Amino acid sequence: MGTEHFPGYDVVDRAGTWDPVTRHVVLGRVGPPGPLRFFTDDEVRVAGALLHALLALDEGRPVPVLELIDTRLADDETDGWRHDDLPHDADAWRRSLQLLDDDARDRWQRRFDELTDRQRHELLEDIRTADRWGGLPAAHLWNLWMRYACAAFYSHPDAWSEMGFGGPAYPVGYANLGLDRREHWEVTEQDAIDPEPWAHRVERAWKRHRGDEP
Repeated sequence: MGTEHFPGYDVVDRAGTWDPVTRHVVLGRVGPPGPLRFFTDDEVRVAGALLHALLALDEGRPVPVLELIDTRLADDETDGWRHDDLPHDADAWRRSLQLLDDDARDRWQRRFDELTDRQRHELLEDIRTADRWGGLPAAHLWNLWMRYACAAFYSHPDAWSEMGFGGPAYPVGYANLGLDRREHWEVTEQDAIDPEPWAHRVERAWKRHRGDEP
């Protein structure tokens, strides 16, 4: 596979060193996803646009975030807890996706997936900074979306390869621990960029957008 920052590296090449259970679980996330079992067609178009905005997903990115979330919800694989002011995770997802579509139609007379990137981000930022939205606690709903989105994305081997993560390494384990030390199978990052200056620019841009600074 190989990635821009870790050329020639593919964590799946290490699958032969994993125990059978780990190998079955991880490799089950690779390859064409099966048919959706939870989301309806209408929910798919809204959820797809939502996840694209939340994770800034590139077109053609191989990580099937929506399909992984669909599987979790269909199998009722929750985190084992939920905010007591939110409904069950599956119900919260269905209700919030409908609310996103309704809110988009009320504001712009367009479906959520038909909004421009600017309109979609404006709506999502209003939700993120609200106290309540559509009768739901906005902060807790935002937390639900991000937990599922990030868990799905970072559970996939392609995401691991992209950031140079060595995978489960079980039962082999990691022995070369420490700053700037790596195992013999790990690849040195190329063209590493410090993300902090970029993060500061983004934060300043959001503050200007909200009117917090000139």
